[in-house]
Amino acid sequence: MKYKIAVLFAFALMLLSGRANAQEVLTLEEAIRITLERNYDIKLIANDLEISRNNVSAGNAGMLPVVEGNLVQNNTIQNSSQTRESGQEVERNGAKGSTLNYGVGLNWTVFDGFGMFARYDQLKELRKLGEANLQQTILTRVADVTSVYYNLVQQQQQLKALDTAMVISRERVQTAQNRFEIGKAARLEVLNAQVDFNTDTTNILRQRELYQNTQTQLNELMARDANTRFRVAETITIDDQLNFSELSAKAVQQNPSLQAALISKRVAELDLRQVKANRLPTISLNSGYNLSRSESALGFTTLSTGKGFNYGISASVPIFNGFQQRRNQQNASINISSAELEYERLNQTINTQLTTAYNTYQTSLSLVKLEEKNQEIAKRNLEITMEKFRIGSITPIEFREAQLNYVNATVRYSNAQYLAKLAEVSLKEIAGVLTF
Repeated sequence: MKYKIAVLFAFALMLLSGRANAQEVLTLEEAIRITLERNYDIKLIANDLEISRNNVSAGNAGMLPVVEGNLVQNNTIQNSSQTRESGQEVERNGAKGSTLNYGVGLNWTVFDGFGMFARYDQLKELRKLGEANLQQTILTRVADVTSVYYNLVQQQQQLKALDTAMVISRERVQTAQNRFEIGKAARLEVLNAQVDFNTDTTNILRQRELYQNTQTQLNELMARDANTRFRVAETITIDDQLNFSELSAKAVQQNPSLQAALISKRVAELDLRQVKANRLPTISLNSGYNLSRSESALGFTTLSTGKGFNYGISASVPIFNGFQQRRNQQNASINISSAELEYERLNQTINTQLTTAYNTYQTSLSLVKLEEKNQEIAKRNLEITMEKFRIGSITPIEFREAQLNYVNATVRYSNAQYLAKLAEVSLKEIAGVLTF
């Protein structure tokens, strides 16, 4: 009977499947969907954006009139005396008096040097800045979820390799025990086989711990119960057709950080427009309708009432404010220069990140092909070694070496795929083309 590695690998898969039957299969698309719906960082930034959208209004920019209702009532109790022109003296103790004024007033600034229009444009730019910030947060969280998800995929692959190694080690222990019982092997061979089996068991327990902790990390990103257990995809699919020139062009157009820097520059320019508006006159219209009533226990007039409509216009022209206007304009111009420098700095940083990530991406693709071949060779070598060990033509040390070579080759192949996927995700995130 031949012991093929494929049979043992299939048996290991059965063990894993048996443990995971009760767990849901979580796809990457589903993980991203849940994250977009529940992630707290995304929700918080979305709330900030909603505030920015609410702020875009003509009233908030100062374009609309302000209407206020007012009421003022004063009451007095006092001891007073009067000497009238005729010489008559009048005294009152505890004399009561009251005045009542109420009405509606309107004030409307109809011209402020075009500052209100600059403020309105600035509010719209701040809304765009909020949208860029939300886009950046979404891209970051989607990249995080994708990275952690494929980390689970590669860990799951490693679990299978370790499960296979443990199955093989169990077979080795049984074989060594059989050989010992018929006198073809020493007790030392059985003990060595048992030690190796225990080592493989320890390795798989550590790997399962890491796998569960990574699941918990993904659950946190998705803002759901940390103890939720699930399975992920079996393989890692890598996009090996990314082009540096295309990604670089996309980054200039779609990278949220760059877009935010451009918007910040426009916000600074609108700040300067508002500062310059302070040099021009301000014209306001005012109107209102007021009613008044006044009562006094002492005096020539004991009751007075009035009501009426008032209107007018006011204008003011700034002449001198201690050179504050000049200072404010200079500072606003400096802010524009700083925004331009920030954009150039960020653009250089993104180009550097893109170049580095693309180099890593190309190297990772080459390593994936190399490690795939190594894994196939190690698998074939283990199959041959198992056959030889079965008939007793090689030593346990040679068998263990072949076994470890297979496990290590499988782990390296899985890691190479994962690192290539990370490089792909990083490139798409920088270019702003990561799909979700």
